[in-house]
Amino acid sequence: MKPRVVMLACVFGAVLLSGCGNRSNVIPASEAPEAGASGGGGGGASTMGAGGSGGLRGSELESGGTQSSLLQELTVYFEYDRSDIRQEFNAMLAAHGQYLAANPTAQVRLEGHADERGSREYNIGLGERRAQAVRRVLLLQGATAAQISTVSFGEERPAVLGSDEEAYSLNRRVELVYRQQ
Repeated sequence: MKPRVVMLACVFGAVLLSGCGNRSNVIPASEAPEAGASGGGGGGASTMGAGGSGGLRGSELESGGTQSSLLQELTVYFEYDRSDIRQEFNAMLAAHGQYLAANPTAQVRLEGHADERGSREYNIGLGERRAQAVRRVLLLQGATAAQISTVSFGEERPAVLGSDEEAYSLNRRVELVYRQQ
């Protein structure tokens, strides 16, 4: 069984490093770490962590070039009732994982969310599965378990109010919230 796990980890890592299209900067530059990733991700809106949480914002993670634009993006979006990572977020998560690996004192909280459909209990579980999926990718890129915590808010903290597909799609997410060191 171990050779299969190693093979899957290698394949998954190769997929993450392959990247997709370019992403544009969504938060202005100010300072930054270096993680050494390259590539791009797909489209999608970007949000920062919950307000007043004491987390670092995207501008505090930025350096320059493609790496900085990937580190500025702090949200992974999901399909309806799914917890698998969409390909367009692979490069962004690779950059964050490599940043964490290069900065052992950095810590991130992964906040899982769901849209309002489904029971409260189901959505808490779905948010947790989504956060754990992102956690696994970060760990594959070299982050340590001690650097990552997860929490699920289910449907309790929507990014957008509304009961249409656009609102639902923006609420199905995991937010990366960096904690100050």
